Amino acid sequence: MESIVKRIRWPNATLLTVSPILAVYGAMTTPLHQKTLVLSMVFYVISMLGVTAGCHRLYSHRSYVASKPLEIFLNLAAASAAQGSSYWWARDHRAHHRYTDTDLDPYSAQRGLLWSHIGWMFLKSDTKPGRADISDLKKNPILQWQQRWYWHLMLVFGYILPTAIAGYFWNDWRGGFYYAAMVRTTIAHHCTFCINSLAHWLGEHKFDDKHSPRDHVFTALITMGEGYHNFHHQYPIDYRNAIRWWQYDPTKWFIGLCGWLGLASSLHTFPDNEVQKGAFTMQMKRLKSTQDGIKWPVDSNELPVVTWDEYVEQAKEHPLMLIAGFIHDISDFMDRHPGGRALLLANVGKDATAAFCGGVYEHSNAAHNMLSMMRVGVLLGGVEHVKSIPPAQKLMIVRNGLEEERSTNGNHETCFLGLRRVEAFSTSRY
Repeated sequence: MESIVKRIRWPNATLLTVSPILAVYGAMTTPLHQKTLVLSMVFYVISMLGVTAGCHRLYSHRSYVASKPLEIFLNLAAASAAQGSSYWWARDHRAHHRYTDTDLDPYSAQRGLLWSHIGWMFLKSDTKPGRADISDLKKNPILQWQQRWYWHLMLVFGYILPTAIAGYFWNDWRGGFYYAAMVRTTIAHHCTFCINSLAHWLGEHKFDDKHSPRDHVFTALITMGEGYHNFHHQYPIDYRNAIRWWQYDPTKWFIGLCGWLGLASSLHTFPDNEVQKGAFTMQMKRLKSTQDGIKWPVDSNELPVVTWDEYVEQAKEHPLMLIAGFIHDISDFMDRHPGGRALLLANVGKDATAAFCGGVYEHSNAAHNMLSMMRVGVLLGGVEHVKSIPPAQKLMIVRNGLEEERSTNGNHETCFLGLRRVEAFSTSRY
């Protein structure tokens, strides 16, 4: 117990405990006026942009260059969020990216959802954050100015200013303090913390699955667009988190607007070709995982080879059917055949290639796939009795098989492939 007390970050723990308590108390005892609600929402957006566009995309990742007026605004906005100085925020976040999911990651998702969300803010870790290059942060005069005066700026812009605006302009001092200050900062805290916790737990690995970050629209909605976190960890220098026009990323829109107004420049984007590589690789991995979970037919090289006479004799004792050079055991399918048992029984012990490939019914790809799972043998020499197939039906089979081979891209043996096997083994019979 004593060791835990020593690990408590008292300034952080006090702020993160007192703020929600006062927020709940204020919400229960103070009526919410419309003007105060609008003020709270405006301050919330400003605070979040100070973190997402300032601490994160500007200082942590240098994804664009901000003009001096924009830098000053973002540092004041970040101070109003009451989440630590921009310098401290960016320093730890660079360590997070360099050592993601390791013990040197200050808010590693591997230590649990609670730790990555808020635990790391309450308690000192047993390991220090890994080192990262922050020489540019140390040389930035505006950043260092905010670092020196952070607590003063936080009190003024995070709590005093929103309270004073509501109190002075429409005489709602209590509402300004409880809603525009306490409720707003509490919500901003936990929405931002979700970047470290929820964004590493909820969603998909769309570009890489080496580390825990994921993409999810819900996380994007509550973090001003930071929820496309898998993309961000793969391409951190990109000023965007969402690359599609319809994806929710107001921080990207804000930076883009600042670029259009001349307040920001050098908006970095990762080459689209490289982004597509990541997306394609993950698609292939998912397809491979799906493929591995599917049961495929026995390889033809592993099947026994039997003669025509052996096939006919065995079919007298067991329902066997020959189609495209493969012998199939249809005993478990007799009662499930959509065309009824009679059609199957009529072709037991015979060559049903013509009937299966259009002579009686032109079966679908699904039927071909299901049939392939019933293979139990291969006929020696191919379909030796193909001479019994009328020329017109044989031509139809070849044509149908050719189209099927093109449409299925060789995923299963087709009737045409069976007839080609005949050409290879029994050309003298044509």
